[in-house]
Amino acid sequence: MMKALRIYAGPAARKHIEQHGLRPQDVRTIPGAAGGPKGLILGPLDRFIFGRWLTQSSQPVHLVGASIGAWRLSTACLADPHKAFERFEHDYVRQQFEVPPGQKRLSPQQLSERFAESLVDFYGGRIGEVLGHARYRLHVVTSRGRHILGREGRARTPFGYLGAFATNSLHRKGLGAWLERCVFSTPGAALPFGTRDFRTRQHALSEENFNMVLQASCSIPFLLAAVHDIPGAPRGAYWDGGITDYHLHLDYQPADEGIVLYPHFQRAVVPGWLDKGLRWRHKSTSFLDRMVVLAPEADWVRSLPNGKLPDRKDFIHFANDAQARIGAWDRATREAERLSDEFEAWLATGGRTRDILPL
Repeated sequence: MMKALRIYAGPAARKHIEQHGLRPQDVRTIPGAAGGPKGLILGPLDRFIFGRWLTQSSQPVHLVGASIGAWRLSTACLADPHKAFERFEHDYVRQQFEVPPGQKRLSPQQLSERFAESLVDFYGGRIGEVLGHARYRLHVVTSRGRHILGREGRARTPFGYLGAFATNSLHRKGLGAWLERCVFSTPGAALPFGTRDFRTRQHALSEENFNMVLQASCSIPFLLAAVHDIPGAPRGAYWDGGITDYHLHLDYQPADEGIVLYPHFQRAVVPGWLDKGLRWRHKSTSFLDRMVVLAPEADWVRSLPNGKLPDRKDFIHFANDAQARIGAWDRATREAERLSDEFEAWLATGGRTRDILPL
């Protein structure tokens, strides 16, 4: 039978597995990538890792997420994560956007208002569970605009992002002239990665700013409105964390011989959203030496509905048939149970290194 899961590892992670296997107590950091509906495919892995496997250990674990990855990892911090992830998947798959009469589409502000309502509904009264988790240290990545992008505007936002795109094409650090990485963390938690690669700020998550931070991390420019002036952080416009850190290609620095375990929807760990078309930036680097990536096999992905992972284009493709989109996404998430089953079976072998591919 065709495999669904592929396991990739950096050189230090592979050496660790050769000596010790992969044990829940080895995990020090778990990233969560931006990517919209693609993240749905990771639901079964999330439920197994957070609901059953990591419960066998007691060490602190840093959870670093952007966009849907931040939403997933915030969900992992709730009591009974298995049940929380089931609700997350159910609600995400079944979201629908009714367009008022006389409009062709919802405006960014209308989409943002509906998203804000969904966050209040999902996390209402439970933010304390997220911030006070006994083991998990949450880090939500946002992109804060600088200079012309410091406020959102009909002219300044397109001009600013055009400049960001051009500058980033020449040098990734050049993007820092337009946007900076702004990470909101569990109070008192140090960042589990170095920040010399890109301009970075860190601020504390709180009951007051949590929903605004999570919404900002998911606010795709031009599709949703920016979130302005988050309490506890500098004034300005905050956008999707995936712009600066699409797949969290960060300088991970476990304090010991720990592992960065990455349930991901592809092999490549792309630095920023504007790097998607810059293939030379998709290669692994020394930042990922201690990383293990769990990703779907390409041939298995082609067996899913429409031959691909769920993505935002499905909202357009199924614009007149929301139930067909929901059915396709439900089938994809059911098929993704194989990812979890195969990971669990591999762990039961002691983590055979012959099954690991280079990252």
